[in-house]
Amino acid sequence: MSDSDLQAFRAETRAWLEANCPPEMRQPVKDEDDIYWGGRNATFKNDAQKAWFDACVEKGYTVPAWPKEYGGAGLTPAQAKVLREEMAAIKARPPLSSFGIWMLGPALLHFGTLHDALPIFNEIARGEIRWCQGYSEPGSGSDLVSLQTYGEDKGDHWVVNGQKVWTSYADKADWIFCLVRTDKDNKYQGITFMLYDMASEGVATKPILLISGNSPFCETFFDDVKVPKSYGEDVPAQVGEVNRGWDVAKYLLGHEREMISGADGGNTGTIGAALTRSNGEIDPVLRAELAQFDVDALAYGAMGEKFLDEVKVGKAHPAQPNMMKYAGTELNKRRHELMMAAGGSTALEWTSEETDGGKPARNWLRTKANSIEGGTSEVMLNVISKRILELPGA
Repeated sequence: MSDSDLQAFRAETRAWLEANCPPEMRQPVKDEDDIYWGGRNATFKNDAQKAWFDACVEKGYTVPAWPKEYGGAGLTPAQAKVLREEMAAIKARPPLSSFGIWMLGPALLHFGTLHDALPIFNEIARGEIRWCQGYSEPGSGSDLVSLQTYGEDKGDHWVVNGQKVWTSYADKADWIFCLVRTDKDNKYQGITFMLYDMASEGVATKPILLISGNSPFCETFFDDVKVPKSYGEDVPAQVGEVNRGWDVAKYLLGHEREMISGADGGNTGTIGAALTRSNGEIDPVLRAELAQFDVDALAYGAMGEKFLDEVKVGKAHPAQPNMMKYAGTELNKRRHELMMAAGGSTALEWTSEETDGGKPARNWLRTKANSIEGGTSEVMLNVISKRILELPGA
């Protein structure tokens, strides 16, 4: 696509966004209800949220880079980047948040038989099914390949028993993509990447209360859950081959770490000017720290753009998602530490309307999980030292 064609697309996109993105959808996200996750039981917070979602579904902008037959807009990487930039310019919220978009979809595109997966793609794009991820277990977090949830082969179905933990929004999800051991004699080639309904008999969830007071994570239990080997001619029951689910898991971990890192722009916002406006005069030492953070955030944003461009053309280092995840984690933790410092004693308050029920403190506490989810920071540093820096003895 020529530069003139891309500029024409930018102008067209800008006009479309101006006409279709309501003012309410250009405001910062203040609570969980401001995020639309889709699903069987989903409800819209207001008419503006529904109008924005419906417009994007019709245009294919919930998954703009996916082919049109899969519910997307068929945009090229360059066009998708323009759309991201124009949405960021007006501070437009994502029309749909979904583990199906971020994780399952890329896995199906890479490992699945696309024709067979067509119904799943379209359900994801239209927000009809809300997915969750069944990876970590009580004894298998960073050492994920040691997972013990087991699927016993019963001919035309599996019987799954076991437990997952830290399953994000499992209590609200419709379906799960889940790592299940199907061969106890082969550690790496004995895992299958299964897809099944969370409404199946024998599935139970229990929210985990965090120090922040929120419960996005759950324990998830499987007690003799019957999982079909096929859901019909057009719906696969697994991604990839039986016993080769670890290949899918490794691929998806890169996408998860990319998502947590905020490399797509979600973790690159500067805060110095905003905090100065809201808090008045700031201590010179803290002001210098804010300025340094803003420089680092902008540098990280540039690095994230380069990383995503390299991923799209297959030139990214295999361990680069680990580096981005670690850097993004540390950046986000610094952001909230500085916001707490600038807020003073008021930011520590927990219940008043002035702090929206202690939102600054709760958000700050939530960032502590960033160094654990998607792979601990210690594991990320080990991978970086071995695979990128190639340090002796690492």
